Amino acid sequence: MTRLEELVKALPPEKHKEAETFLESLLAEKDRKPKRPLKLDWRGALRHLRDEYTSVDLQHKAREWWGD
Repeated sequence: MTRLEELVKALPPEKHKEAETFLESLLAEKDRKPKRPLKLDWRGALRHLRDEYTSVDLQHKAREWWGD
């Protein structure tokens, strides 16, 4: 018996479905295409506003937009 089989047998029956779901998600992960790297070509685009706004100002504005 493999270690994995031992671990599954040691689980309480109510956890078997959770373990099965987790293992299926691991298998699905291997079939996914690798994500492309994040593009940062916009970096520095708002540099001219650096002296007008702080990061805290921007956080407050974002909350305003989100309705929180």
